[in-house]
Amino acid sequence: MSERVMASNPSVNQDLVVRALRTIQGKGVEVYAFFIKGEDIVRVADISRIGRDDDDALQGFQRPEIRQHVKGILEYLDQGDVLFPNAIILAMSPDIRFSASRGSRPTGDARVSESGTLTLPVYEEGKRVAWIVDGQQRSLALSKARNREFAVPVIGFVSDSLSVQREQFILVNKAKPLPTRLINELLPDTEAFVLPRELAARKVPAELVNLLNKDPSSPFYKIIKRPSDKSSKGAVVTDSAVLTSIKRSLSNPLGALSPFKAIGREGRGDIEGMYRVLLTYWSAVKAVFPEAWGKDPGRSRLMHSAGLLAMGLLMDAVYARLSPHADIRSVQAEVERIAPICRWTEGVWEELGLAWNEIQSTPQHVKRLEAALVQAYSFNKFSKMNS
Repeated sequence: MSERVMASNPSVNQDLVVRALRTIQGKGVEVYAFFIKGEDIVRVADISRIGRDDDDALQGFQRPEIRQHVKGILEYLDQGDVLFPNAIILAMSPDIRFSASRGSRPTGDARVSESGTLTLPVYEEGKRVAWIVDGQQRSLALSKARNREFAVPVIGFVSDSLSVQREQFILVNKAKPLPTRLINELLPDTEAFVLPRELAARKVPAELVNLLNKDPSSPFYKIIKRPSDKSSKGAVVTDSAVLTSIKRSLSNPLGALSPFKAIGREGRGDIEGMYRVLLTYWSAVKAVFPEAWGKDPGRSRLMHSAGLLAMGLLMDAVYARLSPHADIRSVQAEVERIAPICRWTEGVWEELGLAWNEIQSTPQHVKRLEAALVQAYSFNKFSKMNS
């Protein structure tokens, strides 16, 4: 698990001291509620941008700045006396300090929190004591607003675990228009807490997509487009198409990956078994259609989302006939059955009445292409069995 590591002795400019309430959630996680000047948020908190390091390990979680969004918030703030009660959520390092207030509690105190003084060291950029989990666009706007004294609510939890921060980022944003592909890429590196069922169902497919893109022996090695990639050079495949194909195979009781769901630790299934099937099948597809593999979708409809989804469905039909442990030669022989009708890079699909580059990722085109491939496979399989 990748962790955000604090610098051992980051230079401290000064401390920011605020009144705060403290409570405990989860497994002893300290959670604080306090107010802070809008301009001070970016003084104590960094924005952890999503990206990849030189070893292709996932770093950070935040999407890029949306300038138009920031501009809109800034225009609202600069109107004058405005109401802005939306809390910023921070993940805070254990470097923060809390001193509880002395004295007796008031009569009727529900005793769910205690008041005190919270001290936030102000470190240099990139080594700050906190990270913005939710509210990066708001924080950027607040830092540029005319009214620098504007007080905003903050909820902060203490954790320098990048995995915990990612999970909170996903859970906070899953009901908002957060890009699905961003959530999918973050899920494999998210481990600390129990995820909602809907997100948990997406974690294994996302993990498999990640493996396919990182494994040098995979036909998808470094050709899958991901939100963290600063450059899309060489990446031609949309990750969502591959992920959707995997999800469908897992959810279909007769799918090629379905037998591996009930095996493995912690209900995750046999990831290695699933990956072995995917690696074998797609390696066979690449071997059957080498001229169409790895090209931009504009030059090859096999790399187009429609082609990937259709070939993903064919995988289930192929493994309905073969053992999950079948070698690549056996799988390749099955895929070759549909080769005569395929027009990935030129020509006209006779069964569809469409030129190769007229196929689009619309539900209608995808279904027609899937039906054509499965029917061709079933017909050729039946013909060989009776020849």
